[in-house]
Amino acid sequence: MSSVLRPAASGQDPLMSAIYRPISSHLAITPPVSVVIPAMNEAENLPYVFKTLPAWIHEVVLVDGNSTDNTVEVARELWPGVKVVEQQGKGKGDALITGFEACSGDIIVMVDADGSADGHEIVSYVSALVSGADFAKGSRFANGGGTDDMTFIRKLGNWALCTIVNRKFGARYTDLCYGYNAFWRHCLDKIDLDCTGFEIETLINIRVVKAGLKVQEIPSHEYLRIHGTSNLRAVRDGIRVLKVILKERSNRRALRRRSHSTMIDTLDPQRDPQLDAQLNSVRGEVS
Repeated sequence: MSSVLRPAASGQDPLMSAIYRPISSHLAITPPVSVVIPAMNEAENLPYVFKTLPAWIHEVVLVDGNSTDNTVEVARELWPGVKVVEQQGKGKGDALITGFEACSGDIIVMVDADGSADGHEIVSYVSALVSGADFAKGSRFANGGGTDDMTFIRKLGNWALCTIVNRKFGARYTDLCYGYNAFWRHCLDKIDLDCTGFEIETLINIRVVKAGLKVQEIPSHEYLRIHGTSNLRAVRDGIRVLKVILKERSNRRALRRRSHSTMIDTLDPQRDPQLDAQLNSVRGEVS
């Protein structure tokens, strides 16, 4: 799905060459890429966010969480073609789900609006996807990644929660609670997102593994928020993340029990009256 970018051959329809989106002088891609940015009162940070976004992006979807500043106006000035979607509910999870529904690209990239993510890294995420991954997961703790914005307590909590997910779901993550990720749009049909808060990132990570999707971690560096204060609360949101993990684990066990019960019903003729009648008929003919 990736291709070397070459000049159009003589006589070639120029519209055919236009389907490729040049990333560099040697590489181009065909899948359109949508970037989803949930934002609430981030007008001061958006200039730093947008200046790092690659020009080859198909669309930027800004989900405005009822901002009281000029977030929307700044976004439209910085990226004239930006698609602005008004969030009806509350929470980061709700904003992301709203943004995903508005995307038209084959690839979706999640980017925070606080200036902590470097848009230049998007090429690494997209490269992983066009090379065969279903889900490109950003990691601050993979070799080459880093963070300027985590206290020791948050690092410890992230490590503990990540360890639980790896052991309970068979994952191999090095980072759990990070919002810089990318995936093919069709993956949304397999992970069925249904939460509203910061725990959305953990839910995505767990359901991607449960769905058997191919994951590739991408080293990423998280920078400090440039302006304003974060709505993240380590203890409160850590508890919400843990609840999601326990709920998903409980759902997995229930699914196993249902599958086991269905298998027994299929194998035991006493549980199938029609099959039982057929077996009795055969026994009568033999005797």
